[in-house]
Amino acid sequence: MPRFFCNQALTLGATVQLPTDVAHHVFVLRLQIGDIIHLFNGEGGSFVASITEIEKKRASAELKLFLPEEVELPYSLSLAQALPEGSKMDWIIEKSIELGVGAIQPLASQRCVVRLSAERAEKKLEHWRGIISAAAEQCGRNRLAHLSAPLDLSKWLAQQDMHQRIMLSPRADQSLAEWAKHHPPQAVALLIGPEGGLSDEEEQLASRHGVLSLSMGPRILRTETAGLAAVSILNAAWGGM
Repeated sequence: MPRFFCNQALTLGATVQLPTDVAHHVFVLRLQIGDIIHLFNGEGGSFVASITEIEKKRASAELKLFLPEEVELPYSLSLAQALPEGSKMDWIIEKSIELGVGAIQPLASQRCVVRLSAERAEKKLEHWRGIISAAAEQCGRNRLAHLSAPLDLSKWLAQQDMHQRIMLSPRADQSLAEWAKHHPPQAVALLIGPEGGLSDEEEQLASRHGVLSLSMGPRILRTETAGLAAVSILNAAWGGM
């Protein structure tokens, strides 16, 4: 059954005008009046809706049934990702949403090639929000991950009252899998460096701020692989898969 994100108030029994992009998608799929679709607005739960109007750029649907079911992880996973080159961040965000990540923090670190001006950052954030909602549509999540504005690594590290933060380093003595095996499910923020990794200075600064250094084995993973692999390890260990 087609699922669509609608960034608007949804109330059981109401007939709502669908967003233009959703209306266009409904039209392209050649859905008909009376066909059933699922709608969600990112606040939890979803609605079974019946299409009441279809035109090329306009469509509406009546909300028939509310479904409270959720597929969120029973613990909070955040991804603090140093900005990679090209479109890698798009891939990282899309796949992290599919794996259940609840918050994404883009970071600027010493070895980041990408540097975003305020104007470019805002355009990127708008683009990434679209990826988040599209990925949620695809994977069945009814809540949208929180996306923060890009931040310097040092400022992120200086934040107080955060849950357990973990950075991945091939030089760490303990593995992420071993750590997860001996710790109960809990809120975790994963710090992922850019191409070339975090500098020695950044790793030392992170350690001084209480960030735990763990490894994922002897092989060096790409920045677009590392975070997703780490999330998968935690999900497998803690029953989130």
